[in-house]
Order: sequence, then C-alpha cells, then structure tokens
Amino acid sequence: MMNCLIIEDEILAAERLKLLLKQYDPSIRVLDILDSVEESIQWCRKNAPPDFILMDVQLADGSAFEIFKQIKVETPVIFTTAFDQFALEAFKVLSIDYLLKPVTIQVLAAALDKLKILSVRPAPSALNYDRIMQLLDKFSKYKSRYAGRSGSKLHFIDTSEISFFEADNKVVYLVRMDGNRYLVDQTLEELETMLDPALFFRINRSVIIHIVSIAQVRPYLNSRLKAMMKSGTKFEEIIISRERVNDFKQWADS
Repeated sequence: MMNCLIIEDEILAAERLKLLLKQYDPSIRVLDILDSVEESIQWCRKNAPPDFILMDVQLADGSAFEIFKQIKVETPVIFTTAFDQFALEAFKVLSIDYLLKPVTIQVLAAALDKLKILSVRPAPSALNYDRIMQLLDKFSKYKSRYAGRSGSKLHFIDTSEISFFEADNKVVYLVRMDGNRYLVDQTLEELETMLDPALFFRINRSVIIHIVSIAQVRPYLNSRLKAMMKSGTKFEEIIISRERVNDFKQWADS
C-alpha cells in the first residue's frame, strides 16, 4: 500500500486526482489534501513523509517551488499543472513526472508505473543532476509553446505561430499569425527571458516581435521605424522606438 499527499488548490482537480488514484490502485491512501505553500510546509514538518506527492505548481499563496526552498523534500513528486513552462524547474527537484491538466488515467498510470520502477532501482541521488541540467539548458533553454486564454478556453500556441506579444497596461496579449489574440500570464520582462533572442526582439516598451512575422520595415517620424507585422489577412503597424532602432537593425541583420 502506498501513501499519497495531494497538494492542489482547485477542489475539483484534487477530487479528480483522488478518483484516478482509486481507479489505478484502490489500496493507495490519500493522507491529506493541501492547497497552499505555507500549509504544505507545516504539514511536511509535522508528519512522516508519504510515498509520493501529487503537486500542482500554482497554489493558493504562490509557487509550489517555494516549498523546496524552505524545507528539504526527499519524497518523489508528480507535478500536475495547466502550464508547461515549469517543466525544467520541476526537474531540479525529485520529480518523477510532469503532467499537464486535465490529467487522464493513462498519463497518471504511466507516472505511477515509473515511480514503482524507480523505487526498486538505485537512489536518484546517484545521478549527476548538475550534468543533466547542463544538457537540458543546452537543448531546452527557450520555451517552445505558450498557454493563452480566450474567454474561458485555454489554448496552447507553438512559438513558431506567434506574430508578436503586446502589453496594454498590465495585460499582455499573444497575437498569433492568424490574427487571433490570447491573454498570457507572463509580463514582457518575463517573456524576454523565455524567448530566443535570435528570433524575438522588444522594439518598444509594449511590444516584442517575432522576426518571421515581419513583412516589411518602413521609415517613420523622428528617426523611428515602422514594422508591418503579419496578423491574419492584414498587417499590424508597430512603431520601433528611436532608442531601439540601432539595436533592431543589428538584430535583424545578425
């Protein structure tokens, strides 16, 4: 019999995980369901470790990775989340798998099967995680897709489909090449660290553009430039600020 701790701030998602665990193996016992970083830290300090943890990344009071910064967690973790951008960070802790919501019985079963296999093999600490992280950084440095919201629907957009990102006050939109716009959770500053600088460039305080979406660039007033960006059947005109013109020319010609 295995004991499981569920750390998930969405009640329906937590109940779904309980049902899936019972479907996979009725003998698995869920010790508790926690919904916050602080509650999880206190629970781990007071209780014996479970056999594994099912953990969402975004909790009621912040990122689940804060738990690992404050206490030592040696229990295998299976992450469940609606977003893919935390996968590399998840690998740095004792992560067995990284499941995108909605979690299905098939993917959960595969993760639990993996847990069983690893439990009878040498401890993960024997692996050279620093070397593995170096290799991951080399091949997975930049995000390959983004989650965007349109109404109540969540869409996953490949980086190759993006025309540009645009900030309107504190709201950031991803504009796809077909002209559709989606809300994203990241700020432009955060996006700059996630995007490949060879392909994306911040042309002013409000916009980051994708080089493959530039149809043409024209001179504009006061030594500025105007980029014509592909957006469905039309072009969107975006001004390149005077302060960024020289850097933009070097970037576009590199």
